[in-house]
This record gives sequence, structure tokens and C-alpha cells, in this order.
Amino acid sequence: MNKKLKILLSGGGTGGHIFPAIAIADEIKKRFPDAEFLFIGANGKMEMEKVPQAGYKIEGIDIAGINRGNILSNLGLPFKILKSLSKSKRIIKNFAPDFAVGTGGFASGPALYEASKMGIPIFIQEQNAHAGVTNKILSKKAKAVFTAYPKVEGFPIEKIKFLGNPIRENIISGMQETSQAKEKMGLDQNKLTILSVGGSLGSRTLNNGWKDNLDQIKEKGYQL
Repeated sequence: MNKKLKILLSGGGTGGHIFPAIAIADEIKKRFPDAEFLFIGANGKMEMEKVPQAGYKIEGIDIAGINRGNILSNLGLPFKILKSLSKSKRIIKNFAPDFAVGTGGFASGPALYEASKMGIPIFIQEQNAHAGVTNKILSKKAKAVFTAYPKVEGFPIEKIKFLGNPIRENIISGMQETSQAKEKMGLDQNKLTILSVGGSLGSRTLNNGWKDNLDQIKEKGYQL
């Protein structure tokens, strides 16, 4: 390419949105070393810490999600949205990206909405089996929606590209052979081993489900 690529990324609130965005940036950087990146996140949220730690610039906007537990606290939300849209527009105009990628979370809403209004191509990456609210709204303007699962409801079917979830390089490089990992954790080398990974609101349900069925797992000769 003759010109340096400039990519805007936005997503946050939880690691489930932030780390796929970082993984996408890492992969693009590997293919296009001269590419320039800018993230937009929500002030006070974990992306403002995790993105700089990964070596990328980030700009913060004052945006928050709907507080379903305290309806009155949402009275100022329209003003936050308008302020966030205005700041996102300024950031994007100054950075002038070639395209924008959103990975979900309320932080990506104003950023990708303004990018699409300015004629900048936008793309969505959805990590979950069910489309998130922000991604669902933005998908109408997106050039493509990259999903972790083959069939995700809530997106225009013709825009869906099933590619799985992006994985950070440091996770892949840190992987061990199965036999080494079993030995390190004191597990039986000869048993089929199940690794259960859960997070956020679903973790307790998942963990309790395994506990309730642990005897059956052992009877079948598996280890968890």
C-alpha cells in the first residue's frame, strides 16, 4: 500500500469487548507495521487502562450504559450521549481513519455512529451468540459483521461473516502441550480433560452446572 493505514477501534466496558479489539489491532499491525491506530473508550472504564498497556493510544468519552437498577440515574444520559457524539466527531475528524471497527459495549456507539455519518466504512465484531444492543443498532450501517458463531440473530444475514473470535498473540504463544499442562496441574495424563472457562454474569451458573454434574463426569472417566 502507498499510504499509511489509519484504523479507529472502539469497544469497552468489559474485557470481552476490549481484548478482541486489541487482538484485531495486533493482527493488523503485524500485517501492516506502519499502520496507525486510535481507540475510543469510556472514561473511567477498564479500556482506559488496558489499551495503553497494550501499546495503543486511546481517547475517552463521557458515556455510560442504561442503569436498570436506578431509573432516576438515567436522567442525565441524553446529555452524555450528545456530549459523547460531539467529542467522537472531533476525534474522528482529527484522526481521519480509513475505516472503523467496533467490538461492542456502549462506548462504541457514539464513535461508530459518527464514523458512519462521516462516510467512513465501519465493521462490527460480535463475540457472543446473541447480538449486543450496540452492535445490533450499528450493524445497519456496517459494511460487514464478523461473528464468533455461525448464526447470530439480530444482524442482517447478508452482512454476517463467521470467523470466530480474535485471540491475542500472548495467549497463543503461552500455550503448552496438553501433556505438559496436565503434569503441571497434577492431572491424570490418561483421562480426557474438560476445561471450563466462564466469566461475567454467566460464570456462577456455569460453575454450579459443573458442580451439580461432577459425579457423572467422574463416573464416565473424565476430569474437569
